Amino acid sequence: MCKGLIGRKLGMSTVYSPEGRQIPVTVIEVGPCTVTQIKTETTDGYNSLQLAFGQRKEKRMTKPVQGHLRKSGLAVAAALREVPVDNPDEFNLGQVISAEIFNVGEKVDVTGKTKGRGFSGVMRRHGFAGGKKTHGSHSHRIPGSIGCSAWPAKVTKGRRMPGAYGNDRQTVRNLEIVDIRPEENLVLLKGAIPGSKSGLVIVRKTKFAK
Repeated sequence: MCKGLIGRKLGMSTVYSPEGRQIPVTVIEVGPCTVTQIKTETTDGYNSLQLAFGQRKEKRMTKPVQGHLRKSGLAVAAALREVPVDNPDEFNLGQVISAEIFNVGEKVDVTGKTKGRGFSGVMRRHGFAGGKKTHGSHSHRIPGSIGCSAWPAKVTKGRRMPGAYGNDRQTVRNLEIVDIRPEENLVLLKGAIPGSKSGLVIVRKTKFAK
């Protein structure tokens, strides 16, 4: 069985349980994905499927990628990603996999790229408390002392400093599937996931469901 699919974050909404409880959900367009390559433990050292998702302009794709996609009957694709499988012999090139591999109530892990926040200071980037705001203090938002005195006389690696914030790959685990609408290729997950609207994500069946 395929353990994950590529999707696109559409935004957040609200649904209500039969008991009337309000549930915040993230709506994801999951699939349909086309199998473009099958990797086996014999030839590649591990079992997985390479999946294609979405559409893009043909002029924005390189000739080698277009030739690779033609083997599975595709002309273009917005994204190519790999997902693990137990038995790759169950799949064929060009096979289409949809959101029907998931079930309501199942737990999944979602991987995406967080929103880019640009250059940010330590209070926003790392949650520093900031300095005093009275008695003539001029250190409201600066990081404070960043180095040592006489020895080793340098800033140590890993010191939390201002810099680029966001635009990182992040995984949120154990999100519950609240609803699945296969006719629209939609999956509704309880809670929030990383990324902005229309951002690409990978939805995988979790290994460590609570």
